[in-house]
Order: sequence, then C-alpha cells, then structure tokens
Amino acid sequence: MEIGDKFIEFTLKGADGKMHNIYEYADKYALCIVFTSNSCPYSKSYGKRLIKLLNAYEDDNFGIIGINSNDAAQSPEDSYENMVAISEKLGLESINFMYLHDEDQSVARAYGATTTPEVFLFNSKRELVYRGAIDDNWQNANLVTRVYLEDAIEYCLDGLEVDFPFVPAEGCPIIWKP
Repeated sequence: MEIGDKFIEFTLKGADGKMHNIYEYADKYALCIVFTSNSCPYSKSYGKRLIKLLNAYEDDNFGIIGINSNDAAQSPEDSYENMVAISEKLGLESINFMYLHDEDQSVARAYGATTTPEVFLFNSKRELVYRGAIDDNWQNANLVTRVYLEDAIEYCLDGLEVDFPFVPAEGCPIIWKP
C-alpha cells in the first residue's frame, strides 16, 4: 500500500467475539490500523503507548484498530484465545480499541504489512497519509526522541500533509502460514 491509496475494506472477528469492519470508524478524522501481535516484544512494548495515544486524541475523533495476523499454529501465543485475554487485561473494549483477528492473513497481505508493529494512518478521506514506525525507541518510552505516529496524527487532524509519510517499521516479521 502506497501513500495516497484508499483504505481496503475488511470484516474481522474482534477479541470481543463480534465481527467488525472499518465503517464503524466512519466518523473518525484520523484512523490508525496497527498490525500487532501478542508474541513480538516490540508489539508488547507499544500496547500501553498506543492506548495513551488513543486517550490523548480520542476527543479529536482519532481511532485505532489493532490487527493480529500471525499464524497461531506456529505462534500459539498469538491464538484468538490469547488475543481475548490481552484485550481484557488492557481493557481495550472499554476504550473503543478493537483488537481484530486476521486468521486467514488476507488483510495483512492486502495492506502489504510485513512487520509487527506496523502502522497505517488514514485521514478523513481514508487516504493513507503515514505508514511505518510508531516512534524511535521500542525499548524505553522515556528515551523516545521522535514520535513519528503522534506527529503524523497531529498533521492529519490539522488537515496538513504529513512531511515524513514513511518511516520503516522496526519489529518482528509477521508469521505467515506455510
């Protein structure tokens, strides 16, 4: 997926047991889709940071959807049951942060996602305006010097073009089905 491309529709099962699609976020001025996982240490380190971002910008009509596309047969920690447990532990449903299961990996393939975590930020027209890393220090939030995603959200909410639309995501490769 390239900068300027429109979002790709999908319907996936959430950790809340319900089916969800991207149109549930039609009112959002900025929407972040983050490919993540339960097993990747990079993804684990960003869970609370993403919640903090959602809380900071929710009043500005910002939304986040988390998608786990890892093959649970090869990575049992990424099973749907473990997704439910993580969602409950972090209280994701109560803050409108849907955690969706891409069991057949079709959404990750359609978006061209390769890494967890990898973010895709869309503006109100649902055009891709930023893709890549969340920030520049996955290991320690206190040592972050570049907040790529947060800066892109600010640009997006202000109706401006993001001046750094792609920063390579650092993380674990998506675990593809054989």
